[in-house]
Amino acid sequence: MQLEKFSYDNEIVRKFTLATVIWGLVGMLVGLLIATQLFAPALNFNIPFLTFGRIRPLHTNAVIFAFVGNAIFMGVYYSLQRLCKARMFSDLLSNIHFWGWQLIIVAAAITLPMGFTTSKEYAELEWPIDIAIALVWIAFGINMFGTIIKRREKHMYVAIWFYIATWVTVTVLHVVNSLEVPAGFLKSYPIYAGVQDALVQWWYGHNAVAFFLTTPYLGLMYYFLPKAANRPVYSYKLSIVHFWTLVFLYIWAGPHHLLYSALPDWAQSLGTVFSIMLIAPSWGGMINGLLTLRGAWDRVRENPILKFMVVAVTAYGMATFEGPMLSLKNVNAIAHFTDWIISHVHVGALGWNGLLTFGILYWLVPKLWKTNLYSKKLANFHFWISFLGIVFYAFSMWFSGITQSLMWKQFTPLGVLQYPNFLETVLQIVPMYIIRMIGGSLYYVGVCVMVYNLYKTAKQGSFAREEQAEAPALEKFKDPLKRGVIHRFLEGKPALFILLTFITVITASVFEFVPMFLVKSNVPTIAAVKPYTPLELQGRDIYIREACNSCHSQLVRPFRSETERYGEYSKAGEYVYDHPFLWGSKRTGPDLHRIGGKYPNLWHYLHMENPSSMSPGSLMPSYQWLLTNDLDISTTETKINVMRSIGVPYPDGFEKTANGDLQNQAQMIAMDLQNAGASAEPNKEIIALIAYLQRLGIDIKSSQQAGK
Repeated sequence: MQLEKFSYDNEIVRKFTLATVIWGLVGMLVGLLIATQLFAPALNFNIPFLTFGRIRPLHTNAVIFAFVGNAIFMGVYYSLQRLCKARMFSDLLSNIHFWGWQLIIVAAAITLPMGFTTSKEYAELEWPIDIAIALVWIAFGINMFGTIIKRREKHMYVAIWFYIATWVTVTVLHVVNSLEVPAGFLKSYPIYAGVQDALVQWWYGHNAVAFFLTTPYLGLMYYFLPKAANRPVYSYKLSIVHFWTLVFLYIWAGPHHLLYSALPDWAQSLGTVFSIMLIAPSWGGMINGLLTLRGAWDRVRENPILKFMVVAVTAYGMATFEGPMLSLKNVNAIAHFTDWIISHVHVGALGWNGLLTFGILYWLVPKLWKTNLYSKKLANFHFWISFLGIVFYAFSMWFSGITQSLMWKQFTPLGVLQYPNFLETVLQIVPMYIIRMIGGSLYYVGVCVMVYNLYKTAKQGSFAREEQAEAPALEKFKDPLKRGVIHRFLEGKPALFILLTFITVITASVFEFVPMFLVKSNVPTIAAVKPYTPLELQGRDIYIREACNSCHSQLVRPFRSETERYGEYSKAGEYVYDHPFLWGSKRTGPDLHRIGGKYPNLWHYLHMENPSSMSPGSLMPSYQWLLTNDLDISTTETKINVMRSIGVPYPDGFEKTANGDLQNQAQMIAMDLQNAGASAEPNKEIIALIAYLQRLGIDIKSSQQAGK
């Protein structure tokens, strides 16, 4: 058989390797800053760009899409070429992918601190960047599938199955979740509203975790773990069961993020049932990974790379056990909105994604630079300090979450809330925030040590841009479809494999979305609920810009502890004009859905100027710039038009008179403030924000009073 000579493109792997390390340092440093701001809010230095709400999405985007994203591409570009025994399909597409992705990250790093955000978790970037993401992702897909098609290996290895599932599903998620109507160059509104928007968002959010943070990493695990251990994968059959059950079940589980919300019960139950079932394939993958080390466990003691990988796979098992447990309603009632969820997320991010990435880097860099690792001692130090950092982080947040929940729900023997002031529950967990910051710092020190170790490794070696290889050409073959080898047949048919993966993913999505969008009884309307006034609409956009929903929910759950603290529980019909929904996922501060009318305008004015003046000891940062920034009303007409186009019933021609109404309402609020002694001007942003806050929950209160 004649051998063909070709070369692997190591240069693109080197680029993604450097980007992984650099963005990892940046993303985690921002994480440390916001973790510190939670107990020392003055560290924003009264600069809007450094405020917690604005840079939290910068942290999540930098870690997920910059650090983890570049690590995925690093691993895929290295392993895919070798698994297919072929150079990447196009060097040009490889470079477009690399530079395009870095440009998107830079765009995110600029726009998010400036307050340009959609407010949707893990999808905060505005529409021009969404389009850029789609184009770069398509370039990556063409390059990946082109390489698979021109492969010299007959069958696709299990790692490639997971790469295919990642690309197909992320494409569907990004397109569906990003359907929005522009209201300016960096402003848009989603086409979905309220409950429907929440369902789409958490269908996306949950599956972004599944298909960006999990499936590609499983593909990397199936390639790099056997390479590092020099052992074959434990079970081929288990790989098949793991892949198809995981891909099918994951997509259903998104509604478990919305338990006890205004989402219909059938959708909540669906999310819970499929979440529980997810334990089986998740643990199947973990067991397959760990048992790959059979006969090689003695080497784990000496080899830091295997240490990182073993603990990473174990963390995957822990996170995928905890996730389904959190989807049980009784557990969710305790954990949701608390720091417990933060712990759960970071066991996955720091343990599974972080440690596996470090293990791959320690294995890959010496290979690329054709040398040995500079220092095993430093790598071992990195492992142990990272492990210690995760323990500090996870346990402090678990303890904090349970404390929060118990204090929120505690009643006295007389039947009243024992801690009616939400701030009491915040101040109790400050020590946990400090321990969390210490844990994060330990983890970060480990990353810095790794950077030094990898730098010295590269410096002592010699990088080869092209790696020569040879392999026989792929022969045309007929792999008959017969019982017992059906999957072997599929592994030789990339197009059919992609199609089946797409059908598997889309089926679950259709079953969840069609009833939700077509059956009106799923979102019963409330006659008293009216569209926002122009001033309230502008105030809502300021609320979104400052990411107030990062710390404050707008969803009162049907628990006595919540209705006693906040008021009537939230109904689906209250959100029908909310583009986007702003339920939030964490209560660092109290829920705001019934805040309207609870305090006078002056309280809000002084609270935004200096929170501790109204709530002594408050850890909320000051928003003084809202008192001096002029409200931009040139956008009102466009916003009204866009809102009408997506179903908000503003009357025809209202956009022409909207600013007149806006100014009248602003004048009334400003006069009220002036009468109370504040030097407020009607054209400032604070007036619009107050108008919005005072509107929250008012419609349903008016409805109840009218019914008495």
